[in-house]
Amino acid sequence: DWGSLIGLQLVGTNGIGSRFARVVAANGGLPTGDEPISEGFLRWQNFALKQTKMDVGWIIKRSVIREMKPEEIAAYNAPFLKEKYQAGALIFSQLVPATPNNPSSQYNRDAWTNFQLFYRPFLTLSSDSDPVTAGAEKFVQMLIPGANGQAHAIITQAGHFLQEEKPQEIVEHLIKFINDNPLSLDSKPWMKSEGTNA
Repeated sequence: DWGSLIGLQLVGTNGIGSRFARVVAANGGLPTGDEPISEGFLRWQNFALKQTKMDVGWIIKRSVIREMKPEEIAAYNAPFLKEKYQAGALIFSQLVPATPNNPSSQYNRDAWTNFQLFYRPFLTLSSDSDPVTAGAEKFVQMLIPGANGQAHAIITQAGHFLQEEKPQEIVEHLIKFINDNPLSLDSKPWMKSEGTNA
């Protein structure tokens, strides 16, 4: 989790040149606190704030539509068996800018300013049943030039954790996105041979 909150800031801050050839954001955004944040996220943030320990497997189970097997839930809990390993899980939601004066707000604003210059292919995949990030994809598609003309998709019958519910469908969208946006040889200098014009 937290792929867009960490990954999109990384791309927006350091990847406007040639570092990232293509980007896919699934059920995510990069909030600044300047716009209202979803009620679903605020509920999650408030819930997490009150916890002294976190049942990560239970949270994953509550965030998907499909039934999860006990061993899947146990696998999500495995890294967090002791409370001392739960610090990140407990604090991460509080680091998300829900108000304009959050310490991360300006970093995310700067990233969005840079994203307005991101012309490389950018795809959004969203689920139809995620109360946390619903609608964030529209802002991404509107602001990032590289999102123009891409085959953005809403994946049905899926909650927040798309990778848990529709992995095959995600892979199909990724393959199509890669095939629809091939890299030129100019963007792959490691493929150029010495003494050739390739």
